[in-house]
Amino acid sequence: MASSLLTIALLFGPLGSYAQPAITPELVDKINAKQSSWTAHMSPRFQSATLNDVKMLCGTIMKDDPKYANVLDEKVDDETWLEERAIPSEFDVRKQWPKCASVSGDIRDQSSCGSCWAFGSTEAFNDRNCIATGDTTLLSPTDTVGNCGFISCFSLGCNGGHPGMAWHWFTRVGVVSGGDESDKGKGDTCAPYPFPACAHHVPNSTYPACPKALYNTPEIGSSCSEKTYNKAYSADKRKAAKAYSLGSVAKIQQDMIQYGSVTGAFTVYADFPAYKSGVYHHTTGSYLGGHAIKIMGWGTENGEEYWLVANSWNPTWGDNGTFKIRRGTNECGIEGMVTAGTAMPSQESVLIV
Repeated sequence: MASSLLTIALLFGPLGSYAQPAITPELVDKINAKQSSWTAHMSPRFQSATLNDVKMLCGTIMKDDPKYANVLDEKVDDETWLEERAIPSEFDVRKQWPKCASVSGDIRDQSSCGSCWAFGSTEAFNDRNCIATGDTTLLSPTDTVGNCGFISCFSLGCNGGHPGMAWHWFTRVGVVSGGDESDKGKGDTCAPYPFPACAHHVPNSTYPACPKALYNTPEIGSSCSEKTYNKAYSADKRKAAKAYSLGSVAKIQQDMIQYGSVTGAFTVYADFPAYKSGVYHHTTGSYLGGHAIKIMGWGTENGEEYWLVANSWNPTWGDNGTFKIRRGTNECGIEGMVTAGTAMPSQESVLIV
């Protein structure tokens, strides 16, 4: 128990200092009075939650040293990339590859597990795998969080990890299929997520209350949790051909145009859980932790350039589970730790847009 508490303290900081409510009417009013770029509200995802609850979900290991943050080599220019002036002003992976919209538009829920690092990486790879092969099957954050462990990925499962190391793991080992907790028992994927979508401490109209503590990291091992699934665990793996980091706004955009969504990570502050709509920037509140997400597009709103991002806090949070954040200013570090890779092409089918 002592070692577990030490691990959590190292990753998330002292939890006792964050016992105040995550969102209050006073905080919402303060945010909305200070700026007009984005709108805050009493998010149903975090009704009656504390800052501790949000902090424990921010399970991405981030450091100020770029050499540590980007564990993958940066992708170098290649002949397929556009010149910066040819990059479109708006882009949305869901619209660019509509045959994969059921994958790229799916908003998942990490539940009470600090597995954002596994969700942000697995979801981006899921999009790229679909775009490259036509495979619309959901991939398994359970496999990533449970099997991309400390030695392989410098991760601690539900207590946090590094999305760049997860991408490296995709190239070496791969990830199996796996839907959400609601898909358990259907037998159509190898390892569905074991934890239910939830709302913190009080049920809302859609989801039950989250437990008060983090779940233990799921133990999946080398066999599918769905015993009626028609493939063996090893045969169900999808692998990435390459993994790399992306070091500038233009390179992120160029890579997305060619291959699809990327994984990003950013610093979460205490105002972020209250986000409802608009282009987020840090307005008020203390540091909570590092959070990994899937960047799936960009655009401009009311003159502000933004990244379009899918979160892993279910559709009751934010703008139906998504948010926009300022682009081009490295807001909250969003452009400083972007990772991606290419999917292993399928010999059976290639998606034609």
